[in-house]
Amino acid sequence: MTDMEIIPGENNSQLALTTPETQPIKRRKKKSMVWEYFTIENVSAGCRRAYCKRCKQSFAYSTGSKVAGTSHLKRHIAKGTCPSRSRGQDNSTLTPYNTKMGGSEPPKRRYRSPSTPFIPYEQDRCRHEIARMIIMHDYPLHMVEHPGFIAFVQNLQPQFDKMSFNTVQGDCVATYLREKQSLMKFIEGIPGRFCLTLDMWSSNLTLGYVFITGHFVDMDWKLHRRVFNVIMEPYPDSHSALSHAVAACLSDWSLEGKLFSLTFNHPLSEVGLENLRPLLCVKNPLILNGQLLVRNCIAHTMSSMAKDVLGAGEEIIKKIRDSVKYVKMSESHEDKFVQVKNQLQVPSEKSLFLDNQTQWNTTYQMLAAASELKEVFDCLDSYDPDYKLAPSMEDWKLAETLCSFLKPLFDAVSITTATSQPTAITLFHEVWRIHADLGRSTTSEDPFISNLAKSMLEKIDNYWKECSLVLAIAVVMDPRFKMKLVEFSFTKVYGEDAATHIKTVDDGVHELFLEYMSLPLPLTPTYAEEGNAGDNGKTDGSHQGNLLSDHGLTDFDVYIMETSSQQMKSELDQYLEESLLPRVQEFDVLGWWKVNKMKYPTLSKMARDILSIRLSAVAPDSIFDITEKRLDEYRSSLRPETVEALICAKDWLHYGDSEVSNALVKMEF
Repeated sequence: MTDMEIIPGENNSQLALTTPETQPIKRRKKKSMVWEYFTIENVSAGCRRAYCKRCKQSFAYSTGSKVAGTSHLKRHIAKGTCPSRSRGQDNSTLTPYNTKMGGSEPPKRRYRSPSTPFIPYEQDRCRHEIARMIIMHDYPLHMVEHPGFIAFVQNLQPQFDKMSFNTVQGDCVATYLREKQSLMKFIEGIPGRFCLTLDMWSSNLTLGYVFITGHFVDMDWKLHRRVFNVIMEPYPDSHSALSHAVAACLSDWSLEGKLFSLTFNHPLSEVGLENLRPLLCVKNPLILNGQLLVRNCIAHTMSSMAKDVLGAGEEIIKKIRDSVKYVKMSESHEDKFVQVKNQLQVPSEKSLFLDNQTQWNTTYQMLAAASELKEVFDCLDSYDPDYKLAPSMEDWKLAETLCSFLKPLFDAVSITTATSQPTAITLFHEVWRIHADLGRSTTSEDPFISNLAKSMLEKIDNYWKECSLVLAIAVVMDPRFKMKLVEFSFTKVYGEDAATHIKTVDDGVHELFLEYMSLPLPLTPTYAEEGNAGDNGKTDGSHQGNLLSDHGLTDFDVYIMETSSQQMKSELDQYLEESLLPRVQEFDVLGWWKVNKMKYPTLSKMARDILSIRLSAVAPDSIFDITEKRLDEYRSSLRPETVEALICAKDWLHYGDSEVSNALVKMEF
């Protein structure tokens, strides 16, 4: 729109204006819808203003040859800022972008009229979305009271009512309760047992916060992970801190009698362990030498070993970090580095980056990348005289040694980031291999290597003693390995004493299987589960289907249990005696048990629970941390119930509503 347009009015529709050359020009008629509500008046020489017909408020229109346009006039009408509209004066004619106003033609595309119908403003919906936003992105609750946020939102929607801290806190808790109700409905239909991991966080108020995460397999044999609770413990070092938190979680989610294993990383006395054991659902809490209480988190063990490596190579790591910093902190330095790399034709595809010293994996990756580019660093001073930090050949050799120690740890811990597949099977292989490699390294003639290996071996050996049984049981449940991989690896680790340890695993598997056999039979037959799980178990109008699902054959079930114990016991032996499956890289072990649950009705249930065990107690984004997890100062200032609501709801919203909804549909058939 230009100033070569007529002023809307009663007698000026046919007027013409003259140019400086006094040539008359005919003006086109204004077509914008805003002129149904505004008039243009001359206020001084060369200055015109637009006046609202309803509230008489004036707005800039043109000064000299500059024209303000109509966007601000549209906002005055369409966004509800006109005082007359807010008082309800003829609101029906002020509907934003009404294409039928006053009989005028619909605005053209250049006026950016919306293609969607007008959506009425809903304060409750906005509050709900703000609560979700705060939860999902960890924004502080007080942000709704910040002047910048208030100004931003009211510019988007002037009708938005300001919110207080208490209001948004209540909305976040309400969102948490809605999501919790959906999750509770979901886990009501979980057929197996639950495995919990406990991660103790500290705070600047010396309070402990126990993050309790549940791991379980659903009706479709898919593995799930959910944060169940965040429970504040005022005395985190007490004997009862963890047992109190676990008991509260079991009660909160109605999981009494369904807890299969516990994994935690918090130091615990024998009294504390004895407080936890009764919470397990197994009849013999000392089964598998009590290793269903996994008290040695794999992530923490590997991080402790990584700290040994980083400490031993502290000086060379600093040299390499300074060299990387020199290159990365200046664009000109980085350009010269790339130039040298290209001239030397170094084949490495890795890029330099500075490490985050609170996560040991970044230091390993920095060393690995720099080592591959060591030739570039060696020649860089020829192109850049200011570079004086080049490590020596001995330094690079030591860096490669550090990487050789860190890589197996990095590979092992990376496995635990998988949340949709069992990880214990792969971890078994990684852990015993690390154990064996470190054992050989202790005999190295290089004192640096042998001393570092001895320090690391002590820690992995302690982990192996406390967790090897539960790792081995998981391997037995993989039809590609069964007892064969246990026999092979134990021979490597224990040598002549391997037979004793192999027998311990075999006895543990059979003892656990006997416990599953002793479960009430109506809980274990496959037909009972299948009848509730899907359409395959239903026959419309079938009396036979009703017969199998009622209690009319309870006595028959007891008879089968009493007379078929030997037959059911052979289910495990039959599985172990069958030949191994071919090893393939992409193998869904849970999917295999889903397909074979009819063949192994009891053993498949045992496999489902065993494969749910998690060996890491920390969240996937914290597995490489070498510092204690601490609740930040802001969250420490909130009520414990609010902290739990924010953290749990964020986890549940991450998975979305569709996954729970789909699972609920499956359970209804």
